[in-house]
Amino acid sequence: MNFSDPGQRRVIIKTLLVVVFVVLLAAILLYFDVQQLFRDALAWISGLGVLGPVIFVGLYILACVLLLPGAILTLGAGAIFGFLQGAIAASVGATLGATCAFLVGRYLARDWVARRIAGSARFRAVDEAVAKEGWKIVFLTRLSPVFPFNILNYAFGLTRVGLRDYFFASWLGMIPGMFLYVYLGSLAGDLAGLGTGNRERTMGEWVMYGVGLLATVAVTVFITRLARAALAKRIPAPGPQS
Repeated sequence: MNFSDPGQRRVIIKTLLVVVFVVLLAAILLYFDVQQLFRDALAWISGLGVLGPVIFVGLYILACVLLLPGAILTLGAGAIFGFLQGAIAASVGATLGATCAFLVGRYLARDWVARRIAGSARFRAVDEAVAKEGWKIVFLTRLSPVFPFNILNYAFGLTRVGLRDYFFASWLGMIPGMFLYVYLGSLAGDLAGLGTGNRERTMGEWVMYGVGLLATVAVTVFITRLARAALAKRIPAPGPQS
C-alpha cells in the first residue's frame, strides 16, 4: 500500500475512524447501562444552571452520533428544564445530532452505513424517493414513527439530499413528536429520580396538564397519519426480497 498517495491516506484514516467508532459503540452497549448513564448525566445537568441546556445539547449530539436511544433525553429535557426550555434544548440537540450523524454518514462512514441498510427494501425506496423529492421525503419520514431515527440520520447521508434541505426538513419534521415527549417529561417533573423538587401540584395544574397532553397527543397522531398517507403515495411498499 502506497502511504504517500493522498487518496489511500484518506481511506486509511476513514477506516481507522470507523473502527474506533464501532469499538466505542460496542464498549458502551456491552459494558454500560446506557439508560442509567443518561439518568446520571441529566441529574448532573439539572444542577448546572444556565450552562445546563448547552451541556444537554452536547450530550444529545453525542447520543445521535453513537446511535444511542435518545428518548430518555427528550423526556429528561422536560423533567429538568420544564416544557418551553426543554422543548428548545431537545429540538436543538436532536437537530444538530441528526445533522452530525448525516455528515458522518456522508463523508466518513459511507461504506459501513451502506452495508447496514443494503438489505432494507424500505430504505432503498426512500433513496429513490429522495432523489426525486428531496426535503419532502426527509420531512415526512421525520413525522412518521415507522422509520428509526438514529439509523435514518446516517442513511440520509447516502442519498442526494442537500445538507440545507436535510437540516430544516429534519428540524420541522421532528417538532411534533419531540414536543410530545418533552411535555410528558414535564408532567413527570422528577423523571427517574430527576426533578426540580417534591412540590405537589394542585388539582388545577393537573387539569391543565391533562388538557395539554390530550391536545398534544391528538395533534401528533393527526400529523403522523397524514405523514403515513403521504409517504405511501411517494414510497412504494417493499416487495418480497429476492
